[in-house]
This record gives sequence, C-alpha cells and structure tokens, in this order.
Amino acid sequence: MSPFSRFAIYYVAVVRCGSLRKAAEQLHISASAINRQILQAEADFGTPLFERLADGLRMTTAGELLYADLLRWQREFDVTKQRFDEIQGLQRGVVKIGLVQALNQGIIADCLAQLAVDYPALRLEITSDSSHGLAYQLRDAEIDVALLLDPGEVRGVEVRAFCEMEMGIVLPNQHPLSGQSTLRLTDVYSERQIIAGENLVVHSRVMALYQRSQIIPDNPIICNDIPLIRHLVKQQGGISLLSRLDVLHALTHRELCFIPLSDKSVKPLTLALSVSPARQLSKAAQQVIMRLSAVIETMKA
Repeated sequence: MSPFSRFAIYYVAVVRCGSLRKAAEQLHISASAINRQILQAEADFGTPLFERLADGLRMTTAGELLYADLLRWQREFDVTKQRFDEIQGLQRGVVKIGLVQALNQGIIADCLAQLAVDYPALRLEITSDSSHGLAYQLRDAEIDVALLLDPGEVRGVEVRAFCEMEMGIVLPNQHPLSGQSTLRLTDVYSERQIIAGENLVVHSRVMALYQRSQIIPDNPIICNDIPLIRHLVKQQGGISLLSRLDVLHALTHRELCFIPLSDKSVKPLTLALSVSPARQLSKAAQQVIMRLSAVIETMKA
C-alpha cells in the first residue's frame, strides 16, 4: 500500500533520475505517460514544476516545495506503517535493508536468508546499491538500515556496529606469491592489474596506493563490478588490489588468495551497520539490526 498517487511516484522518479527517459526506464513505462502526468499537474497547480533544459529537467521553486512535501508525506506514512508493525509484532513487520555489492554473497547474505526462514511472515525488502546511494536512501527514509562502507565520509547516518577490513592483493590460489604473509604493490608490478572502477568505494584507496608506490599499470583492466573482478582473478586474468570484504565469501570457500599489504599505514575499509537517527525503527527492524550486529562482531574476529 502506498499513500502516493501515480503522479507523485512519477514525479519523485523524475527528480531523482534527472530526466523523463531515465525515470521511464526505472519505472518500466513510457516517457510520454510520465510527461502527461506532469503537464496535467502543472495545469492543475497553475505553475510550472520543472524548467525544460537541453540536458534534462530542473525543478522550479514550486517543484522543490512539492518534492520536499512528497518526501515528508512518505516518511510520515512509513511511521504509521511502523506503528502498525508494533501492534502486529515482529511476525508481520516490514524491514527495508540496503547492502553494498560486496555483501551479495557470504555471511551477511546467509544471515538474511536465516531471517527469512525464522520469520516467514516478515517482509524483507533488500536493495543492493553503492554506499553513496544507500546513504541517500537512509536520509530520505526509504530504507530502515544499511550496510555502508566508510560511513565517516557520509553525513546524517548513525553507526550501530562496524568492523574494519584490511586492504590487500587478491591472487589466484595457484599464484607463486600465494604463500606470502604480506606483499607490497611493487611485488606484483609486472602482473596484469585489475583496477576497481570509480563507482566503488575502494577505488580511491587503490589509486592512492598506486600513486604512493609510483606505479603506473600497463594495460590495466578497469572494472566496476566486484563479482566480475573476483571471477577475472580466479580465471588468472590478472591480480587486483581490494579490501578483504570484497573477497570474504571467496576466501571462505578457498576460491581465491588474499595477501595483506605490508604497508601498515594503509587505512582499512570500514563496514558499518547504519541507520538514520531521525527514523523511528519498528521492533522488526530492531530485531534485524540485532542479528546483523552479531554477524559484524563475528566478522571482526
């Protein structure tokens, strides 16, 4: 159930996507249908909601006011639903969870699967997105809880549990250096480098390490998908500089080798279970947070 009209859903999508075409792709409808709804609303309100520019749409002052109200109404309705959940108890609650891509396999995913088994009537809405995208969803009260990377760089979120994941070099199991306890980036200078793409949180650390080591990789592979990077390394397509979190599932199943960097000044990546301090959490959400917190404590060990 949603308190939003069709127009409101279309309008929010257009604002977030920045264009009719992208919003239409997200909603799986035609751009003309969205445009008709917006034009009709502008006629009803007697004021334009968007400026039509060559590179997309930009909200007018009236459009910004409407967008803020729509978000506020959605948050208030979510609070109402949470109160219903309180009455019904955990068995029939709704919990919205956001995960970064690296957690789509492994101990966190296993925890969510066990929740589904333990509470078959509990509705879990799970979103996989970038850490930056999840932080925005937390702030807009679209999700209850998110597992973010490096939350210290994100404003407006509260950390409930965290663990640090060291940086290292990911190798195929049969690599000659797989038995080393630590490595330097210069030790694998001659190897084909698979570099995490710009949309991944680990990218900035990786590039800083290359610059510090004064290494300019020859003919690197640039990839913005962690599962594909893991697969390329496993198939001996190259080596990659990643965090332990990125390969945790593969290490558990002995599919890859992870060698920590010998440079102890390299900051680890922080995985944080985060919520919005302004959001009132239901009992169901609190139970899920407790389960996930316990898993993160296990990951620390």
